[in-house]
Amino acid sequence: MARVKRGVTSHRRHKKVLEQVKGHRATNNRLYKRAHESLMHALTYAYRDRKNRKRDFRRLWIIRINAASRLNGLSYSKLIRGLSLAGVAVDRKILADLAVRDSAAFSDIVQVAKQALPGSTRV
Repeated sequence: MARVKRGVTSHRRHKKVLEQVKGHRATNNRLYKRAHESLMHALTYAYRDRKNRKRDFRRLWIIRINAASRLNGLSYSKLIRGLSLAGVAVDRKILADLAVRDSAAFSDIVQVAKQALPGSTRV
């Protein structure tokens, strides 16, 4: 059986890792061992922060909706409750976009929510 030399395989693996850590600082983009550690940390952060980004955007949307709905005389929680009772299925991303870009349409949505809330006077 022929002897297997593994230099080519190792070299390819090392090149692949060093290619992925371009832009990392100091020896983290030059020395394989340091680069591999840096890459493992970077991939862990990337995985974690893909989840965190969703949280961050939801928080931002809620802040924007709350600010705009309070300008129309309704708190965020009452707005969401009113929309739920009215059967309006608009997600927070779209509501936040309307609040920022189209205040007239957002005001109409707030009016629909106000009318759906119990104790409101329907005209």
